[in-house]
Amino acid sequence: MSRRFFTLDVFADSPLAGNPLAVVLDAEGLDTALMQRIAREFNLSETVFVLPPENPHHRARIRIFTPGMEMPFAGHPTVGTALLLATLDHPGATGDFVFGLEENIGVVPCAVSLTGRPYARFNVPRLPTRQGEPKGGALLASALGLNVNDLGFDNHEPVLYGAGFPFCFVPVVDLEAIRRIQPNNGVWGDAVGTDGLDAVFAYTRQSVHTGNAFHARMFSPNDGIPEDPATGSAVAALAGVIAHFDRPANGEHAYRVEQGYEMGRPSLIDLTMTIQHGALAAATIGGHAVIVSEGRLRV
Repeated sequence: MSRRFFTLDVFADSPLAGNPLAVVLDAEGLDTALMQRIAREFNLSETVFVLPPENPHHRARIRIFTPGMEMPFAGHPTVGTALLLATLDHPGATGDFVFGLEENIGVVPCAVSLTGRPYARFNVPRLPTRQGEPKGGALLASALGLNVNDLGFDNHEPVLYGAGFPFCFVPVVDLEAIRRIQPNNGVWGDAVGTDGLDAVFAYTRQSVHTGNAFHARMFSPNDGIPEDPATGSAVAALAGVIAHFDRPANGEHAYRVEQGYEMGRPSLIDLTMTIQHGALAAATIGGHAVIVSEGRLRV
């Protein structure tokens, strides 16, 4: 059977930047094992399979796979798929479109603007929570190929947070240090963990472009992702890290996170946080995306 697919570059407004994404339409009849094999064939950080929604009020049900595992939720697949579906549903149209995508984590509300440069935003479906305690700084530094004094800035220290998928957040002192990261696979498992707990999001307040809040890199080698150009689910969980360490005032706060620069795929991820009564009450993730290719999958 021939099935349509598209590839997009997400969290970028021009091709060959951002995070590549494959979206397979007409995915009915594909079982989990075959979806996993197709994701491995595309060999991108994530591949999305679009299915009819379980609730007809929603736009679609989607399943998200890395080359090595299925994800309950991920940011750049949500942004890219929402933008693609809105574009296909409303060819040549301008305006704003709102709908829900059913993911394994639950229904994710999405808003797409097709006016000007296409842009999609979604509500984080699950607020980030603390996921336990990370290993010591010396072991984490060794796993990243850094020195202990390269870790930390202000009051930030390594911490585990997740908003559907857990990440080890490692603050790094400056851009020079974060650029020196070279993952050490020999100690990675001991330092970070396994079984879906091995993703590290390294971040620093120094940024390449003035006005961006953080510069980041993400590594998840045991999930088939040596380095990720843009990780929306990590930025969703970063909202919990910011709320914990920076204690923003009540109200709405906007942050832009730059990622992928060391890979030659610059990406910009928008995070908006709402603080009420001193606690994180809501968060959204947004960004641009562009369609790069389309074709037929013959499986």
